Amino acid sequence: MGNLKKKMDLRTTFNTDENNYDKARPDYPSELFEDIFDYANLCFDGNVLEIGIGTGQATLPFLQKGYNITAVELGDRLAEYCKQKFSAFDNFNVINYDFLKVDLPEKHFDLVFSATAFHWIPKDSGYAIIKSLLKSNGVLALFWNHPFVSNTNDKTNRASMAVYQKYRPNDMLPIQFDESKRQVMINELTHYGFIDIQSRIYRRTRTLTSEEYINLIKTYSDHNALPEQKRLAFEQEMKQVIDEVGGKINIYDTIDLYLSRT
Repeated sequence: MGNLKKKMDLRTTFNTDENNYDKARPDYPSELFEDIFDYANLCFDGNVLEIGIGTGQATLPFLQKGYNITAVELGDRLAEYCKQKFSAFDNFNVINYDFLKVDLPEKHFDLVFSATAFHWIPKDSGYAIIKSLLKSNGVLALFWNHPFVSNTNDKTNRASMAVYQKYRPNDMLPIQFDESKRQVMINELTHYGFIDIQSRIYRRTRTLTSEEYINLIKTYSDHNALPEQKRLAFEQEMKQVIDEVGGKINIYDTIDLYLSRT
């Protein structure tokens, strides 16, 4: 129970600097959205629910398709930011509330999606709510971005690894997202009664300046949970070591997508 409460409390760390969050967090590959659209095959005015919009890194492609988007966001500053960001779209509405408690019409949505956010939702209640909100044959799309900066063949990653080991030591070397983990998620969706399950993997490499990487780190909940003195020292030293190897760091992203129906 204590670990669940701690996890749920960490959700609020994203609500502290919405401007940096929007600037620092990456968007998602265009191929991912095309795969969702092809699978869902919705009418242009379909009803879509987004769980945990953040600052809308995954929202615009759905709006541009003409779907009616309802987004639920726990953070009040994040919700207000998205309200302004997408104010030009009549087909957008954001609700500042806890997804587990928000009152939404049952069997109303053609598609529910969540981008690097659904792991914050307790599975039993989260999946049950989604199934109550989706129409018959409605679509669930869940996807995550997994950044990796521990490539031992990359000097920029070796530099960052030394800082991580100093401030956040770990006996095990971090490993890049293993595609075999996809089956765990597929089994989970099957367990909760979803059908026609499909999965996709996308890979890319991003290169950030030392300043951009520090700004990205500041959007991570586990980093923001560090004691202030340790957190600031970590950021200062990380910037220094990246600058010493050329001022840029490579990030190896794996994005995994899971599609299913009720």
